[in-house]
Amino acid sequence: MLPIPLTAQMQLGFIFCGASVANNCSVHMCAANIGISHPDIVVETNTLSSVPPPDITYTLSIPDRTVSSGLLSALQLEAIIYACQQHEVILQNGQRAGFLIGDGAGVGKGRTVAGIILESFLKGRKRALWFSVSNDLKYDAERDLRDIDAPNIPVFALNKIKYGDMATSEGVLFATYSALIGESQAGGQHRTRLKQILDWCKPNFDGVIVFDECHKAKNATSTKMGKAVLDLQNKLPRARVVYASATGASEPKNMIYMSRLGIWGQGTPFKTFDDFLHAIEKRGVGAMEIVAMDMKVSGMYIARQLSFSGVSFRIEEITLDEQFKLVYNKAARLVRETQTATLGLASRKSLWGQFWSSHQRFFKYLCIAAKVRRLVEIAYTELQQGKCIVIGLQSTGEARTREVLDENDGHLDRFVSASLRVLKESSEVILCVFSAKLEELKLRLLGKIAELGKELPLNTLDELIDRFGGPEKVSEMTGRKGRVVRRPDSSVRYETRAEQGLSIDHVNIREKERFMTGEKLIAIISEAASSGISLQADKRVQNRRRRVHMTLELPWSADRAIQQFGRTHRSNQVTAPEYIFLISELAGERRFASIVAKRLESLGALTHGDRRATESRDLSQYNFENKYGTKALDKITKAILRQIDNKVPPPKGYPGGDIMFFRGNCFPVSYIFVFKKCMQTDWLSFIPYIPDCSITKFLNRILGMEVHHQNSLFQYFTDNFDYLINKDKKEGKYDMGILDLAPGNDEIHEETQEKFLTPGNPQEGQVILYKISVDRGMPWEEACSKAEKLTGDYEGFYLSNKLRGNQPCVLLAEQGRGRNFILYKPNIGKQAHPENLDNLLLRYYKVTPDEAKDFWESQFVFSFTNCTHANWKGKCKMIEQGQECFLGMRLRQYHMLCGALLRVWKRVSDIVSDITNSSILQIVRLKTKQNSKQVGELMFCYVTSQPCFLAN
Repeated sequence: MLPIPLTAQMQLGFIFCGASVANNCSVHMCAANIGISHPDIVVETNTLSSVPPPDITYTLSIPDRTVSSGLLSALQLEAIIYACQQHEVILQNGQRAGFLIGDGAGVGKGRTVAGIILESFLKGRKRALWFSVSNDLKYDAERDLRDIDAPNIPVFALNKIKYGDMATSEGVLFATYSALIGESQAGGQHRTRLKQILDWCKPNFDGVIVFDECHKAKNATSTKMGKAVLDLQNKLPRARVVYASATGASEPKNMIYMSRLGIWGQGTPFKTFDDFLHAIEKRGVGAMEIVAMDMKVSGMYIARQLSFSGVSFRIEEITLDEQFKLVYNKAARLVRETQTATLGLASRKSLWGQFWSSHQRFFKYLCIAAKVRRLVEIAYTELQQGKCIVIGLQSTGEARTREVLDENDGHLDRFVSASLRVLKESSEVILCVFSAKLEELKLRLLGKIAELGKELPLNTLDELIDRFGGPEKVSEMTGRKGRVVRRPDSSVRYETRAEQGLSIDHVNIREKERFMTGEKLIAIISEAASSGISLQADKRVQNRRRRVHMTLELPWSADRAIQQFGRTHRSNQVTAPEYIFLISELAGERRFASIVAKRLESLGALTHGDRRATESRDLSQYNFENKYGTKALDKITKAILRQIDNKVPPPKGYPGGDIMFFRGNCFPVSYIFVFKKCMQTDWLSFIPYIPDCSITKFLNRILGMEVHHQNSLFQYFTDNFDYLINKDKKEGKYDMGILDLAPGNDEIHEETQEKFLTPGNPQEGQVILYKISVDRGMPWEEACSKAEKLTGDYEGFYLSNKLRGNQPCVLLAEQGRGRNFILYKPNIGKQAHPENLDNLLLRYYKVTPDEAKDFWESQFVFSFTNCTHANWKGKCKMIEQGQECFLGMRLRQYHMLCGALLRVWKRVSDIVSDITNSSILQIVRLKTKQNSKQVGELMFCYVTSQPCFLAN
């Protein structure tokens, strides 16, 4: 399939390329030259900003008045045009090609989708399907259509239509994803909602199907909802499918529902989705970035995001007070006692699975509770500064509250401790296996749990509302139906959230209005309010205070995290928000951050072509779920079991020093650290043997260690983690993300280019093979100009004590940090590694510019086409043997492959992998002397097997 002759020269080294770059993000320039500018600055990542989209061939039917009045901005019109243009393509499997709108939260996907539906209506296609996550968003769909001057397009809510009623003849049928799997108990012709929808669409349906917030369909093979999304697309092959989400794919496996993009299947390099998934996962985040680049250049994808100019972000490390540590340690010891007492009695795997699940939830509640006091302090400080507060969490504790309510016949006179309920649950799972002989021990343990319950923290959401002054002061936007509140007389009661004359479904909308008008200045949102709702400092609302968005509890997935962040940073805002992540000093809490960090990285790579696209909400320092985390865990396991002599020392300041640390005194609860091999010592003798200990399991179970123990163990783990990363960086094996191929003053020249057409879905694509040369040298004029600005005693020109050939080497030294100097040479410009002053004075002596000039100019000229050996010795053995040598040469040459890379990527990457024995796809960027910007995948250097940014 690959129509490119892979010559031996090409196989020596080249760069995959598919974009041009600026620095971090570039202001988005619309390809469609129509419409009025978007009201806010919108950017693309460097990777995507320079990928050229296809030429526009589609003509819009949307009225000129809608365009000229700015009801649809130029940004939104661009997405509409490309979506409609893509819908003209028929894939090789007979289905109509789909389009993915990956715009970030707040850019205005709602109006864009409404514009696509309007365009379809104007073309005579009078029916459309609009799926989203909540029935309440039907009102947003109506608003979006009204805002673009299309109020005559009716919107019908599927949940208001009976299963057998199909009276509506045209319009937009609005439904939730959960409605797709709805079934009628009465039976009849339309026993399922899916059958009802298909009958309404009629055969040969070619209208628009919008999968808004499409990330909800990510588990397309494991859930009924996901399967229904795929089934609907298969049964309506000519439908115009639009996927819309800021978080369409947090991991490659979650892309499976995007069957209309034509990335896999008939006529593509990947016959099945599994083939595509295997190829991407094998080659890591770099491959995901290639996918995003290729999707845009192929015309199936667009992804812009609001500029984060003005947004501030910080991680607030919460120090635990001594009282909380005492409670946490008591809980850890009690859980250990309960679990240890039942070892050997409870061998059923299902019971232990339930126990560990409850164990994780219990300590998660404690982690959240540890941050409440500090959060309240920060909130009141920010309120005094004229700002307002948005607090994000996931756990509302409603299920635990309902349990206590049911146990007390509907009466409740105290705040509930969700953590206590989970602790009882986890303990009862294990204690149920006790025999009658051990009933006394069981009762004693349950008594201790009840006693500890008096000290455990209250349900976080109820406690927060109480500390902020009650429901009158706080807008709660969650999915729970009731809450525990404090009365004016200090008594406590349970009350419903529903207000008189309003259903529970409309409570969140009313609470949002109160926040946006300024009636309430504190909002608490959970996942139920993390999609579709706008809480930014909108120019059209009364409450224009700057939003301070504090994340108390990280969501389990990256897409949920991004959706929640997007509530407060949206278009048309007066001020950008401040983001504050609250993370306690508990080492175990990194477990929750690690999950999100891992997915944020891949989410940025897949949806924006750049793993750093989400760096404004960066949690990468907490991402341990990768190969380095696995290796670090293996090293500390073997070190503790005395199987290896680890180069990384234990944490400093541990009582008793290294000896006590490795004797196991650090881990009196080491049963939770499930080693790969059980060593029969006093403190490890009761560890159950489990063959594999994953990072997830390790991070889960250190939660159950006492504070100082888990922090010590985790510190040792992170020290090993950092050591392994630094080691790979030094050896050139680390995937560094996007790097500059030739930073500084290097000149890059484009020498040749060859164009090739590649067949495939959705249409023929073009790839371009570039040959570029990099001039790394520093001319004398530039060196002299830099030297004139240097004033330090040791700064200036130097000659080497030892002659190279018949002359000394020359360099320019500039003071760096401390005693280190940055060196500049005629042939390579700035040296990658700084030189210590002592080494510099040992090998070189200082000279005047006049003394250095002749040597500089001669070496600058000679090194253009000659290697270091030829410069020093007059000849090079490798060249004499008919080989090539580029050591120390000013000029370096590379090959780059640009364009529709995904069509040829698998074949070419396999060849490169065979040659280099590496699956790392290193993305680099460059700018040629002709001002052509490129970003792409660096496989290896033209001659050497080392990445070019490490070669001299």
